[in-house]
Amino acid sequence: MFSGTQLARCSAVLLLGFLSTLSALAAEPTPDFSIKTKWVEASVTLDAKIKADPALAANCLAEGKAWAVKNRADADKERKQDPELFRNAWSFERKYQTRSVVDGRYVSIVRSDYEYTGGAHPNSSSDTILWDRSAGKRISIRPFFTETAENGPTLKAMRQGVIASLEAEKKKRGAEGTDASAIEAIEPKLLKIGPVSLAPSTAEGKSSGLTFHYAPYAVGSYAEGEYIAFVPWETLKPYLTPEGVKIFGGARPRDDEDRSQ
Repeated sequence: MFSGTQLARCSAVLLLGFLSTLSALAAEPTPDFSIKTKWVEASVTLDAKIKADPALAANCLAEGKAWAVKNRADADKERKQDPELFRNAWSFERKYQTRSVVDGRYVSIVRSDYEYTGGAHPNSSSDTILWDRSAGKRISIRPFFTETAENGPTLKAMRQGVIASLEAEKKKRGAEGTDASAIEAIEPKLLKIGPVSLAPSTAEGKSSGLTFHYAPYAVGSYAEGEYIAFVPWETLKPYLTPEGVKIFGGARPRDDEDRSQ
């Protein structure tokens, strides 16, 4: 039998556990689109800043829905061919998160994908989106540079900056020298150098440079996780257009540096 004091303590512990669970659930945003069947779960989530911009939200959600529907169709096809692969439901998650808003116009977004299809561990990948609010469409970083030719001076400078950043981060993590060939294989081509975003800055409305997002396995082992390479705007200053000069400035905030850890 429990005493009154013991029962009170147990009740308090249970209440704290319940409140903690509620808090965790409240912290997890509700998906903006989801699919749930016996065999497949898929969800798409936009952050609050994206949803505050109707055109941007519609663009991202349309893409996310198409991705989720395709994954469901592919999973259904696989299940018909090999039901044993679905002892556990396959899971797909896509999240769109605002990275920075520069000059009130350029919105950098990181699109993070997670999937579990019955393997030894889940897989994840990242891509980036640059949205021009004035034009109401996705753009590349080309307008900020005088030239972006493959193997040209701008992309070569970017590549050198990326490699230096990755090597420094590898050293911090105690993974120095690992997967060196993967790092060296990064190409000075806009579509091959890696998903790129405008980094936030200590100067309001500016970007401190470019960040390149590499998912697990891209430049390291799965255990090493994601890598974010930072190239400061000063490195690219000789190649900036007037629009580039306008949007770049300041330094990378310390809390943003911590994202690479």
